[in-house]
Amino acid sequence: MKTKIESLQDLYIEQLRDLYNAEQQLIKALPKMAKAASSEELKAAFEDHFGKTRQHAQRIETIFERMGTKAQGKKCKAMEGLVEEGSEVLEEDIKSDIIKDAALIAAAQRVEHYEIAGYGCVRAYATRLGDNDAANLLAQTLEEEKEADKALNDIAEELNLDVPLGDNRSEKRTAGNTKVSGRKTRSAA
Repeated sequence: MKTKIESLQDLYIEQLRDLYNAEQQLIKALPKMAKAASSEELKAAFEDHFGKTRQHAQRIETIFERMGTKAQGKKCKAMEGLVEEGSEVLEEDIKSDIIKDAALIAAAQRVEHYEIAGYGCVRAYATRLGDNDAANLLAQTLEEEKEADKALNDIAEELNLDVPLGDNRSEKRTAGNTKVSGRKTRSAA
């Protein structure tokens, strides 16, 4: 059954339901990702974000309570796909722990970017609708999602220094430069 959306308020509620379901899916997925991570720093980042994800869901419940509406999710198909992609990483035959961690980070950052977009929109809707309390709660969640993305990016940059490049490349790292197969190139790190 399709939902009838006739106003910004309707869209706001629909988007909150989508995000609520997304958070519920992540509450189930993050412990599996933490367990699969070999880097202690990555494992800790997933565990920390698991706690924050539970708070994010609770904030949405608070917003629904204040609106006098039951907190219920609407199947978030985008998050379902992102979680499924993350699950595939867990099932793939990845020989190196560091490469598996890099793949986990990539999957997690896709999730964070989806959430950043979603929370940015609903925060703007809450502001436009004059619900400053909800806007403040959503802004707090948005900032935490951005912090999680930055933490993952920082871990990725650190891990990527040690990831084997493949293609039988000989690599030697020197003071900000990388020497690959006799060519000297500026490293991205």
